[in-house]
Amino acid sequence: MNRFFGSSAPKKPTTTLQDAIASTDARVASIEVKVKKLDAELARYKEQLSKLRNGPGKNAVQQRALRTLRQKKLYENQIAQLAQQTFNMESAAMTTDNLRNTMATVDAMQIANKEMRKQYGKIDVDKIENMQYEMEDLIEQANEVQEMLGRSYAVPDELDDADLEAELDALALEEEEEGASYLADLNKVPDFIDEPPVEVGETPARHEAVKTTA
Repeated sequence: MNRFFGSSAPKKPTTTLQDAIASTDARVASIEVKVKKLDAELARYKEQLSKLRNGPGKNAVQQRALRTLRQKKLYENQIAQLAQQTFNMESAAMTTDNLRNTMATVDAMQIANKEMRKQYGKIDVDKIENMQYEMEDLIEQANEVQEMLGRSYAVPDELDDADLEAELDALALEEEEEGASYLADLNKVPDFIDEPPVEVGETPARHEAVKTTA
């Protein structure tokens, strides 16, 4: 069938900005190589002109140097134009990437918004509020139970600080009296000793014999 009706020509692949930038950079690189060659020629012509005297030979070399310099300027202008084109294409590519990223961000936000609406649609606010009230009641009941368990048995609810201080003073007085009584008991001579003990270095008193008459 293709031999009778023919077939459409294959479509050429679309050139992207990155492809165009790469192609322009390659052209700039090739032109810079030519400029370097022209610089070498100009250096050689300059050396020749410095050695030649005025005359037809020097004029011919000077003309060749002018043509080379003119060609160099043309290449430099072309490089400047290509560099500007590259800058414009890079700016366009950057803008395109930014727009693409922005669209991706917007799409992601829309999906997230839709998912949030779907999730929040499953939440019953009244049910959550009732649960909060129930939690508050349970916590209050738990505090009451803890307070009841923490009560002390056979202890008055209210104690007067003055009574407590008086009782403390009485206990201190009793301890002082008990200490004084204990020291007095230590200094007391036991009943089974006839004479009091003699201190060291003290001469015992001599008792005179009592004469008895018949």
